[in-house]
Amino acid sequence: MTNRIALWLAAVITAAICLDLALDLGGVPFLMRRFVKLIDWLQFWR
Repeated sequence: MTNRIALWLAAVITAAICLDLALDLGGVPFLMRRFVKLIDWLQFWR
């Protein structure tokens, strides 16, 4: 991945999170809960 692609990807993700928080869509808490479950699942297999 080039630096240009990484910066654009980071900008898009940041914009999506800001839009979600501004419109109160509830996507960020959902994704954080799923991420925590993923971490717990990966920790189990360690």
